[in-house]
Amino acid sequence: MKLLGISGTIIGSKTEVAVKKTLEYMNEDITIEFINLKDYDLEFCDGRPISQYNSDTQELIGKICVADAYIFGTPIFQGSFTGALKNLFDLIPPKAMKHKVVGFIATGGTFQHYLVVENQLKPIAGYFRSYIAPGNVYLNDSHFNSNKEIIDEDVIFRLKELAVEMEFMQKQLDKKSSIEVVR
Repeated sequence: MKLLGISGTIIGSKTEVAVKKTLEYMNEDITIEFINLKDYDLEFCDGRPISQYNSDTQELIGKICVADAYIFGTPIFQGSFTGALKNLFDLIPPKAMKHKVVGFIATGGTFQHYLVVENQLKPIAGYFRSYIAPGNVYLNDSHFNSNKEIIDEDVIFRLKELAVEMEFMQKQLDKKSSIEVVR
């Protein structure tokens, strides 16, 4: 199983911390790669074929296409996920994430922002026909200390639980794919 942990922002570090913390809880037999959108010169989606975008954009979309599962992290700004993450979703070919497991982590300044995962991110995963892990995690500013370390034990438990769910779901899908589907 190849899992991508993606921090879907070009500023701040709390989302990166939360995604990386979740990746720490994955089993050692999983191939894990952390992707920070800050590290890519991702071009703005304008409908061209991926082969006509710059090398950073092509590289990132290529990694997404070959991965088996994803954890997308985003801060919540103005009641929505980042434009950088939306641009990434716009660039991903519709079939690239089909029947693959997706988990979401969001960070924000108010407790109400957790609804962005339910109302905005899950429908996008549905469009891609992905399988959504049920234990998505929202972290409020109060869950971090001044060094931007996660200090809330319940949040740490939920990040661990998300890792377990992602692994379980992918293993079940791997079993299913070895069974021939009869129409």
